[in-house]
Amino acid sequence: MTDAPHLLAEDRPEYERILDDALRHARDHPALDGVGDRLNAEQLRTMALYATALISAAAGTEYEQYVKAREEQRGPAGDPAPDERRGTGAGAGAVVTVLAPVLAGSAAVIFLLVGYLIQALGPDLPIAATMVTAGWFFAALAAAATLVAAVGLLLAALRNGSTSLPADGPDEELPEEVARAREAWRHALLERGILPFLRDALADPAAGPASRTPHGSPNRMPKIGYSRPEFSGPSEGPSAGPRPTFTSPDFSSPDFGGPEHQPD
Repeated sequence: MTDAPHLLAEDRPEYERILDDALRHARDHPALDGVGDRLNAEQLRTMALYATALISAAAGTEYEQYVKAREEQRGPAGDPAPDERRGTGAGAGAVVTVLAPVLAGSAAVIFLLVGYLIQALGPDLPIAATMVTAGWFFAALAAAATLVAAVGLLLAALRNGSTSLPADGPDEELPEEVARAREAWRHALLERGILPFLRDALADPAAGPASRTPHGSPNRMPKIGYSRPEFSGPSEGPSAGPRPTFTSPDFSSPDFGGPEHQPD
């Protein structure tokens, strides 16, 4: 029951924040005066997370309106964001910026190594000086490319930080319509979902989550009780006749005599 099909993954942290805030300020809610007596806050939180789908369903209407207003503000799903439209050019530039210092540095190492090795073997060979000169040129190019890459990464980080949208939070600046829809959902979730669930859990800790479904939820399930069937022996009414009795047969040994006692 922890999975709520109608509650998007991006809104689950907000659900948990509202739940944690309610438990943190339980003393301010008369219905939660029993927190800590039968059940502590951590136990109640675990139970409420297990029943996320049932609790969030109590504010299903407000949540649908909030999601609709948010999606309208974000625009059509198929319309790419400006940063995505610039993705191809920015990606090619980033690849060149990263590879240039690596390639220039590798060339500098190769030319310098070969040039100084040739100078050690034959100091009079003119190619040695050429290789060394080329090596130092690539070394300077690698240093300049590294500096340019560092500046480019710094500017990209500043640009992305200024244009990125923050995650939903208590202090996030939202358009007025989205903010109103969000606040209505949060209020309904707290008043019609979380608080009634916690109140019922404190009243009857042994009941299952289905019996604590908040009132007004379409998924409310009645508590079903089962009792052990009683069995009794057959009744002895008027129709019951006397039970038959059995006696063992009387066996006696045959009467045997001598020849003089032959039967007539």
